[in-house]
Amino acid sequence: MKMRKILVLFVVAAFAVTGCKKKLNTVSKVVTASYPIITISGSPYISIPVGGSPNLPSATAFDTFYKEHPTVVKSLATLDNTKPGLYTVTYSAKNSNGFVGTANVYVAVTNVSDTLDLSGWYWMPLGPDSSRGRSSLVTKLARGLFMTSNAGGVDTADATTGAIVGAAFAVTSLSTIDFGSQLTSEGTLSAFNETLSLTPPDTSISYSLDLAGFGPQIRTFYKQ
Repeated sequence: MKMRKILVLFVVAAFAVTGCKKKLNTVSKVVTASYPIITISGSPYISIPVGGSPNLPSATAFDTFYKEHPTVVKSLATLDNTKPGLYTVTYSAKNSNGFVGTANVYVAVTNVSDTLDLSGWYWMPLGPDSSRGRSSLVTKLARGLFMTSNAGGVDTADATTGAIVGAAFAVTSLSTIDFGSQLTSEGTLSAFNETLSLTPPDTSISYSLDLAGFGPQIRTFYKQ
């Protein structure tokens, strides 16, 4: 008889506990994906000597949909001012819904003289027939920092040969250059086998690209 009473009390208690459980109400919110646009004041390409400190340009951010001005944060995590090269400083801004917009500033760390100027048209011969080739325009952005208009050596007269990609590179010594890792119109670009020849009259730049859609062959451009 005692056992039966205990069993009944246990069942009643079990129902009591079950009855006390709360129902969880979940609330969801549909938001429009909108990313802040970052505007950099000044050139996104700067140069500093080895061991120097970058004077980074200021920037503002605005979300055109939510009408917000989120704070811009600069990340120097990948910048090594003790080693010559081309580095990326990322600017980011997050709106109230957590959507992040980004922009990049490129910093050349180099001790080459400001008198070094590789600007001009360059020609990449195709095979043994040097009458055929691809051209690229190199312009100076800052001390030891340059932009090539056609990093892949695409035939500018024939759109079917691929996309024309502009890319910046730093002159890290009188015999080497560095593309670093940078965002281009065709995705993230980096390079290897990067060399510079200043032997007159054959000034040239050579490198192999690591970029989707482009082969890893060495590309050599000769200054015209």
